[in-house]
Amino acid sequence: MTEASPKLTPEEEKLTIRDITVSAEAQTKEGDTFYLLNQRWWQEWLEYVNQSPATNTNNGSSFEHHDSVDSSSLKGPSSIDNSDLLYEVTSDKSTPRTELHETLVEGTDFILLPQEVWNQFCAWYGGGPPVARKVINSGVSKTELSVEVYPLRLQLHLMPKGDRATTRISKKETIGELHKRACEIFDLNPDQVYIWDYFSHRKHALMNDMEKTLDDANIQMDQDILVEVIDNNIGSITSSLRENGTADNGTLAFVEPSQSGFSIAGGLSASKGSSRNGGSLQNLGSVRETDKTYGSIGVSTRGSSCGLTGLLNLGNTCFMNSAIQCLVHTPEFARYFREDYYQEINRQNPLGMVGELALAFGELLRKLWAPGRTPVAPRPFKAKLARFAPQFSGYNQHDSQELLAFLLDGLHEDLNRVKHKPYIKSKDADGRPDEEIADEYWANHIARNDSIIVDVCQGQYKSTLVCPVCNKISVTFDPFMYLSLPLQFTSNRSMTVTVFTCDGSAPPAAYTVAVPKQGRCRDLIQALAIACSLKHNEKLLLAEIRGHNIYQYLEDPLISLASIRDDDHLAAYKIPKLVKNTKFLQLIHRREERETGGAQGAMSWKPYGTPLVSSILCEDVITSDDIQSIVHTLLLPMLRAENVGHPSLTSSRTSAAASESSRAAGLTEECTETYVSGRHGNGGSSRARNLQKLPLVFVDENNVCIDLSVGEDKALKYSSSSPSILVFIDWSKKLLKNYDTHYLENLPEVSRYGPTAKKARTEPLSLYTCLESFLREEPLVPEDMWYCPRCKERRQASKKLDLWRLPEVLVIHLKRFSYSRSMKHKLETFVNFPIHDFDLTNYVANKNNSQRQLYELYALTNHYGGMGSGHYTAHIKLLDENRWYNFDDSHISPINEEDVKSAAAYVLFYRRVKADKAILSIGAS
Repeated sequence: MTEASPKLTPEEEKLTIRDITVSAEAQTKEGDTFYLLNQRWWQEWLEYVNQSPATNTNNGSSFEHHDSVDSSSLKGPSSIDNSDLLYEVTSDKSTPRTELHETLVEGTDFILLPQEVWNQFCAWYGGGPPVARKVINSGVSKTELSVEVYPLRLQLHLMPKGDRATTRISKKETIGELHKRACEIFDLNPDQVYIWDYFSHRKHALMNDMEKTLDDANIQMDQDILVEVIDNNIGSITSSLRENGTADNGTLAFVEPSQSGFSIAGGLSASKGSSRNGGSLQNLGSVRETDKTYGSIGVSTRGSSCGLTGLLNLGNTCFMNSAIQCLVHTPEFARYFREDYYQEINRQNPLGMVGELALAFGELLRKLWAPGRTPVAPRPFKAKLARFAPQFSGYNQHDSQELLAFLLDGLHEDLNRVKHKPYIKSKDADGRPDEEIADEYWANHIARNDSIIVDVCQGQYKSTLVCPVCNKISVTFDPFMYLSLPLQFTSNRSMTVTVFTCDGSAPPAAYTVAVPKQGRCRDLIQALAIACSLKHNEKLLLAEIRGHNIYQYLEDPLISLASIRDDDHLAAYKIPKLVKNTKFLQLIHRREERETGGAQGAMSWKPYGTPLVSSILCEDVITSDDIQSIVHTLLLPMLRAENVGHPSLTSSRTSAAASESSRAAGLTEECTETYVSGRHGNGGSSRARNLQKLPLVFVDENNVCIDLSVGEDKALKYSSSSPSILVFIDWSKKLLKNYDTHYLENLPEVSRYGPTAKKARTEPLSLYTCLESFLREEPLVPEDMWYCPRCKERRQASKKLDLWRLPEVLVIHLKRFSYSRSMKHKLETFVNFPIHDFDLTNYVANKNNSQRQLYELYALTNHYGGMGSGHYTAHIKLLDENRWYNFDDSHISPINEEDVKSAAAYVLFYRRVKADKAILSIGAS
């Protein structure tokens, strides 16, 4: 037995654990082992190591006396005790096994420790029992590390014998390992056994790909697996499937995970050591009071506590918890799922989830509305959700609104009262009134879709499309489940575009113009033409720049500005209004850069800056001197003043001055001869011969690069099919001294996100303004073009939405998140939404409905923090109590009504005010 090490001081213990943690977590990889540690013990140890020895010493005490005080007063925790995390399971045919409690929450009940930290604690304090779990790769990309705290628990059904057993196995184990495990449990010959995905007690798929993981096979927690034995007498699978899934005299055996397996509950939500409640192993600071009390409900209300039950966070599941709480506190749903709704479950609907999603939701709702306030762990519901919507599997953060949309649609299909949907062909309007057409569309919709979700949440749009070419009008009436409203202060948008001249008259200049948010390219060109004082004989060529090249010309005036992202880079080129037989000469800049690989790397020419463009006539032969002359003109505005008198550059300045004088007189033809086709007119080629030859490279019709800086003037062959002629200019250090090329660099973005203007912060955006923006006419996005029946072509039609029929419960989604190629952005805009008397009467296009459309807010979800992370909560009004509460996972607390509004509001739930209340409201107004 080794000699015990000297006892460390609390500070030394803290530093030791911190150093081990930093080292271990920096090297965490798949397959590593983490251990669960009782949160209560962890808090005791934190208190011990964060005490200050100075508080326990007397004034004037000696060093020896100080030590004796420390040893007596700074008492460490007792041995580790993880028994609270476990419970014992016994059965008739197996020895007792221990299992983790199902409702454990990381940061509240336990923390996760790297193996090295656990070993050190055991060496100091002893105790246990150890609860080891493995690190796995998770997430969509399978590259995110997480700890599998809860391995899959699978119910094995042996057929035809009827025995049952339960096993724990990692979702990263293979089907082959599960097959082997089943054969060992039931003592079967592997050659005689088939295993099936037995979801909902139905054969879904034969699991015969032995290398496939259970995760890839979409096997979820508490799922049934059929273990079927071949009847050797007939050589085939003969057992019959029992639809009710029951078996008499079943046996129950719990099997521990294999050493190569591991487990998952909240994902390495320890995120390499940090817990949600600040229990990071690297942040061994003083214990916060909130860490000790997290998870307590803390609610005292009048009468029953029904409806005040929280949901445990299983690891980044706050997005799901907030959405569920809003749905279960929708009175119509609460009543429906607490009554006998089973008769309406549609198991035959191919668009549904064989009723399983509705059953799981109904069971969860009943638990949340049951008396008592013990938080519920929604594991069974999440397992069903992951089964039918793999995008929500795992323990990553997701969008609460996307989950709501899936749930509403999925519940509708599971509860659709229409068992056989009829085929109904829409009739043409034929000049009939809107009211008749709308009722016909709605009747057709109800004939195929009839459920509690439709009864409560579905409304109807009037959608009007107008062809931009033939003005064909198409009107349809479509159902909606929720409204997604943009957060816009104004219908205008600022766009920044850099304008280049190709006649040498002016340097490039950036212009910021205001255009309609839902406008078209013609609106942007018109605004730029005014800003840059475009002449009558000129036009603007708009181009998108990517990677120092022209990605595309935006020549179609009907292109929607919505297709141009804020982080795009645009350039506009002033070119003459030439009618035909012209091409665009593209001048691409290159400079010498060292290849990656250090100082010894080879030098090569790399594109940089912004390309320049000029028109070039293609009636006759184009020569190398023509190209030299055009490029000299393009670069003229960047020629440094000290080089004006340079012998090789003087004639260029003089020629350009004469050209500019001609343009001032409005002589378009002479201008064209000067900078569009250098060889036309008097002495174009001779003028080019007097200029300094620039290091130009011409790309010919065969994509061969031709050096134009050497040799005599010669004819050039270019592609007749391409609209552009490509020329490179290689900027040496010597040449850069003659020109100021900063104009070409740092092309600004169309719009850069910056701090919100002070005015925008002080003037809240009204929900009514968001609704008006949503209902405003706008062009369809290019990828959603409309097929015009009159033109017989796809057109970018203008679309106008109107509200026609409103639901009992109106769900409104505030579009806070936007995406672009290079970034994700969240709008923190404060929206001033009404809590009472949300009046939509004037926004309903159906004027035959004289009833006032008043709504009252009763629930909303909130999102705090940035995209891809952050935290979701819900504010919910218990209508029986007329009181608002904040639902933050398992923690529920009362809040004042004035605190309901915030910039975090994300999805709003409104209920229609009944007619008698609406009449009272009208009288009051």
